[in-house]
This record gives sequence, structure tokens and C-alpha cells, in this order.
Amino acid sequence: MELPLLETFQTYLGSSLVTCSSSNLNINDVLGNYSLTLIDALDTLAVMGNSSEFQKAVKLVIDTVSFDKDSTVQVFEATIRVLGSLLSAHIIITDTKQPFGDMTIKDYDNELLHLAHDLAVRLLPAFENTKTGIPYPRESFVPVLVGGAFPALCHTAANNTVNLKKGVPPDSHNETCTAGAGSLLVEFGILSRLLGDSTFEWVARRAVKALWSLRSNNTGLLGNVVNIQTGHWVGKQSGLGAGSDSFYEYLLKSYILFGEKEDLDMFNSAYQNIQNHLRRGREACNEGEGDPPLYVNVNMYTGQLMNTWIDSLQAFFPGLQVLIGDVEDAICLHAFYYAIWKRYGALPERYNWQLQAPDVPFYPLRPELVESTYLLYQATKNPFYLHVGMDILQSLEKYTKAKCGYATLHHVVEKTKEDRMESFFLSETCKYLYLLFDEENPVHRSGNKFMFTTEGHVVSVDERFRSSLWEDILPAGEDSLKAKPSELKAANFSSNCNRVPDERRYLLPLKSNYMRQIDRMVGLI
Repeated sequence: MELPLLETFQTYLGSSLVTCSSSNLNINDVLGNYSLTLIDALDTLAVMGNSSEFQKAVKLVIDTVSFDKDSTVQVFEATIRVLGSLLSAHIIITDTKQPFGDMTIKDYDNELLHLAHDLAVRLLPAFENTKTGIPYPRESFVPVLVGGAFPALCHTAANNTVNLKKGVPPDSHNETCTAGAGSLLVEFGILSRLLGDSTFEWVARRAVKALWSLRSNNTGLLGNVVNIQTGHWVGKQSGLGAGSDSFYEYLLKSYILFGEKEDLDMFNSAYQNIQNHLRRGREACNEGEGDPPLYVNVNMYTGQLMNTWIDSLQAFFPGLQVLIGDVEDAICLHAFYYAIWKRYGALPERYNWQLQAPDVPFYPLRPELVESTYLLYQATKNPFYLHVGMDILQSLEKYTKAKCGYATLHHVVEKTKEDRMESFFLSETCKYLYLLFDEENPVHRSGNKFMFTTEGHVVSVDERFRSSLWEDILPAGEDSLKAKPSELKAANFSSNCNRVPDERRYLLPLKSNYMRQIDRMVGLI
């Protein structure tokens, strides 16, 4: 990574208790008023090997952050950004192998784990008094300092609040999105297994199963917004972007981490239904006739096209495909998003592929394209993806760099900026860029196995997370047997990683005629 980005990252964290402009705190329920950016970026410092700043940041969190205040937060965002980062940093500190260097904290007494536990307990009321077991999307409670922010993925369900001291207000709305309610299992499961307390994993797993039970009998698809009391689908769009994305991601990653066969079975079934109903274009990525493969938004009951736009969050999907070995299909979808980046120097939040123009033109420094680029490079070692990473890095430096960090682009065409730097820019975008170019990083070389949460927090994959102490509470039936690593494959995917031979390493991952086809598709040529 070029020094300006790294230096700005460290400078920003060093002054993370202040903002450049107190008049634009962009108040919303992601902020939480609890040093969000500082907490969210803890493990990025460790991955970069900066032990002194990591230790300083951890001590600052321990000394200053409290969740005992009246703030309104989203359950999903608080879980993936705050709970996940506290758990990741705790695991790094207590790892006896210390793969990232000496990240231990003198006289550390599991304070981050205690903070994580306190936060999770304050989120539990969201799971109460819902007839389906699907949680309310927002909680109202307390933290201490100000950090970054970001508008929710569940845009259509933004008025539900739960006060962590008083419970759910009587006027709370009952709608939440699939991703927000169904993407809590990794963090809640880790917490349960570290504490030996089944409560957190149980409520998160119950929510996943409740959503899964509501899928269409005809297509097997899920919608994107559901009523938590009736189970009625308010939003019937089925896609891979906002409102749905991390639900699928966490079916797979929950299996990778915990080894529960039912998670893998749900993922394989979901992936097959996605291929059957959302995928358009030719069957193979790098051969044959027809349009490039593309995943569209459809009606969950009929599979019929609902609109002609995709959103930038969907750019995570090639990375997920890499994890299951569907590398060829990942190459094609990644090329589509990279072509959009080349056209604008950023990814618009929503892009209309029929009109070849942004529908929603802002870019909040999202990491999804960088994440998929990093994972594709790890899978193929094709230097093309280093070129993509450098292109993204240079665009960030050129268009988004600001006095106190990097700014959201208000409009990807006009390149106007907003006074806002999201916390995930440091926890994900910077981390994946750094790892893309750092071949010798302990993530790649230490011999440990790591997994990234949906917020980019690094978690070691080891046996302690594959065993639980509550089989008597959650009996292991036929559907909950531990799956073997060899069973990690997706049903009905178009190809597998064995079809990417070594001799292709120094060629374009996508044949030039198909690359030009995608460039024409987004108006580059």
C-alpha cells in the first residue's frame, strides 16, 4: 500500500476522538456515540503489524468506552462493527501464537470480551416479543465517544427502536431486512463459544432458521424486507445486494467457523436457487456465446425481473464464490464491477445496467470490490488483480483524499465530496488493500487459518469454535451434524477452481473478447 493511505489511516486513528467538522456528525443509528471508528479499526492495526498503536487503541477503548447510555443503534451494525471488532481484538490479544507480533496488553483481564458481552446483553431485548423470533432492527442505548457512521442496509426499516434500559417502545415498527436480521450468527456464535453461554448463538440461529422457513415454496428464494411479527414479506425483491447480501455470506461463514452441517446445507440450497433464478447470461464465464453472466433482482415468488439495477454491495459476491471454489464465475462478475469502477473511478451505490448510468450516484468508500479483488488474487495469483488494486488505490488518492482522511463521494461523475468517512473504510477497504499487496503478511504466512467477518474483522478458524458446551440445550440431530471440510462445495455452480490452470496466471483472467464485451456493456467503449 502506498504510504499516504497508510499514514492517513494511522493519523486518523491517533485523533479518533475528534472530527474535522463537528457540524457534520451525520447523526444516525450507526454512529452509536461509542467511538465507532476507533473500535471498528482495532484489528486493522494488528494486521498491519503496528503493535504500539494497536495497544494504545485497545487501552483507549478499555478506558473510555461504555455502552451504558441512551443511544439508538441498529442491531446489525452494532453487531458487525462493534461486537465483531471487540471479539476479533480479544482473540488477537489472547492468541498464544501471536502471529501478528506482540499484540499482548499488559495486565489484560479480558476487558474487550467483557465489553462485547455487555453490548450483546443490551442487544438481546431486540429478540424478545417477536412472534417469529426475527429481531427488531434497532436498539436504543449508550456508549461514550464519537466515531464513524453509515446509513443502514435496511433502508426500508429505519424506524424501529428498542431501548436497552426500557425495552421496545410501543410505537416501534415491525419491519426488518433479511441481511440485518440474518447476519448475526458469526459474532453471536463466537461470543457464546468464548463464554460457554448458549444464549447469544441460540437467538441468532433461531432468527436464521425463521427467515429460512419463510422462503418461497416455488423458487426457494427469500425477499429483502419482512414483518417480524407476521412473517409476511413486505419487500419481495430477491437479490444479492442491500438487504440480502450478508445473509448468504454468513450461511457459508458460519459453517466454516462452527462446522454445523445445517448451515452448509442452507447455503448450498440458497446458492443453487440463486443460480437458477438470479443468474442471467451465458452458462460459462470464459467460453460460449451470449451476454456476460450477471445476477439481477427478481421477484422472490416468480423469479421474474423486478428492475434493471444492481448495487455496489453485490460486488462482495465474487469473493464469496471464491470461498466455495466457483472461481470462473467470480472472475466474470468481478470484471463487470471493475469495468464500472474504471468508468467512474468509484462504484456508484446503484447502477442501472440497462441505461448504463448510475441510479444512485454516491460512493461511501465501500470495500466490496476490493475484498473480491483480494480474494481472487489469493485464489489465482494472477497479477491482473494487483493492477486492479493499484487502480482502486490511485482512484481513492485522486478523488476521495481529504484533510482529515478520505471522504465519501457525493456524486461519482462530478466527484463532489461529503464530509463523512465511514468506519468500514478503515476496517475493510484499507485492510483488504494492504493485504492484497503484502504477500508476507501473517494472514498468508503464519500457518494459522483466518476468516474475515462481513465487516472485515479477522477471526482465527480453530477447533475451539467447532465445539460447544450446550448439546443438551441444542441437541445435535441429523441436520446439525458437524460437516467435514471436504463437504465445502456449492451445488450447481458453473465451474470450480481446478479449471483455472497455472498457465493462465499471467494472462488476462477473462479472455480479451469477453473483457471488451463487458466494457461495452457499461459504456466504456
